[in-house]
This record gives sequence, C-alpha cells and structure tokens, in this order.
Amino acid sequence: MTRALKLAHEAFLDGEVPVGAVVVKGQKIVGEGRNRREKSKNALAHAEIEAINEACKTLHGWRLFECDIYVTLEPCPMCAGAIINARINNVFFGAYDEKNGAAGSVINLFELKGAYKPQYMGGIKKQESQEMLSKFFKTLR
Repeated sequence: MTRALKLAHEAFLDGEVPVGAVVVKGQKIVGEGRNRREKSKNALAHAEIEAINEACKTLHGWRLFECDIYVTLEPCPMCAGAIINARINNVFFGAYDEKNGAAGSVINLFELKGAYKPQYMGGIKKQESQEMLSKFFKTLR
C-alpha cells in the first residue's frame, strides 16, 4: 500500500485525482498505475486498469489468479469488473468511495452470484488515502 500511496501522490502532483494501485505476485510488484484520465483524456485511465494491464504484460497472460491488488480508493464498477475478469485473488483498498464504490459502499460486484469472487478488505491506510483525496478536492473548490 505504501507504493500505491506514492503513485497516488504522483497523480495528485500531476493534477489528477490521487489514486494509485499496485498488483503484487508474492512479494514482487508486477504492475502499477495511477490515475491519468485528465492528461490522457481517456475515461479508461484509472489506476487499477493501468496496474492490471502492466501485470498482464509482465506475466504474459490475463489470468492474475496468483496476484493481489492494493489500491488507495475503493474500486469503481469498471475497475471491480477488471479485477474480477483478471481473477485477482485479493483486493486491499484504502478509502471508501461513497459515490462510486463497487466493493460494498454503493454496490458490491465482488459478491455477484456466479461471478469470480476475490477476497477484499477496505480501510488499509484509510486515513492517508482519505486525506490526500480531501486535499485534492479542496484545491478544486
């Protein structure tokens, strides 16, 4: 989660919503990402999507069933869907997203009947994640 927070900070400094993500296999980071939607002008440029994409390239396959993902914000529906489709084992996230969270805050895609069900836990380094998000949105107002 420490690396994910550093990536979120990089996004913050770049004027992006501060979200960072890393995919880990064992003790090794195999993919990482941060939000880049504003700079790339691409709705798909979420931290989790970048991290999953890089992990698939690193591991030469789309099945990440031996991997975990650490992300500073609860995944949105698009990212939760990507996590499910990549067969990631465990999802650890920091801040809860009361507007778009798809791991229990608004909807829980990780509990869909018939779908692959990763294990998940929120609140990991929640305060650090939430403070960075709050600071970012205060600067916009």
